Amino acid sequence: MDNSQFSNYETDRGMPENFNELFKFEKQLQKEEFSLIAGADEVGRGCMAGPLVAAAVILPKDVYIPNLKESKQLSHKKRVLFFNEIKKIAIATSIIIVQPEEIDRFGVHKANLKALGQAILSLNPEPEYSLIDGFSPLGLNGSFLVLKKGDERSISIAAASIIAKVTRDELMCEYHEKYPNYGFDRHKGYCTKEHLNAIMNYGLCDIHRKSFAPVRRVILQRRA
Repeated sequence: MDNSQFSNYETDRGMPENFNELFKFEKQLQKEEFSLIAGADEVGRGCMAGPLVAAAVILPKDVYIPNLKESKQLSHKKRVLFFNEIKKIAIATSIIIVQPEEIDRFGVHKANLKALGQAILSLNPEPEYSLIDGFSPLGLNGSFLVLKKGDERSISIAAASIIAKVTRDELMCEYHEKYPNYGFDRHKGYCTKEHLNAIMNYGLCDIHRKSFAPVRRVILQRRA
């Protein structure tokens, strides 16, 4: 697909301009006679603890979800509302969870690419075309387009980002119940001062990514 086709995109009457802007890639693909268009995204790539979660979504051709945005621009409450709406109307959704030990074994970048590919391949029905945030996935032979900041440019990727984010946040809240000393319900495993201090005070738990530089530094400080 030639991205230059989108430079002269005209909004449809009756829909807000911002929604049409988020829908332009899907709209052009529909004009090219692609019906099943997937969006894929991941969350948790930069965390010190917990899984990486990738999600893929196929939305209906006539989808209209007002005020949908990528997950980072939404409050938790709104993300959950959109999560439920997306799950209700989507033709297909899939979620791939990569555990910390696999991230440590293969590296976060390779784990990320593998998870994105698996998320798309797990969709049923299989997409005819995929829009993917940021990186080219591993193991994917079908037609796809990688979009930088795709969660801000494609409604399908934005929907996938919400599915992935809500799923991971819920997992981290469950881990908080098991490991209450680390504050996983608040920082969700990201590198915050609170999280670093907790590791200094309590050491590592089973879901910490031991290959990550901030985690290794804290381990060395505790040994000093």
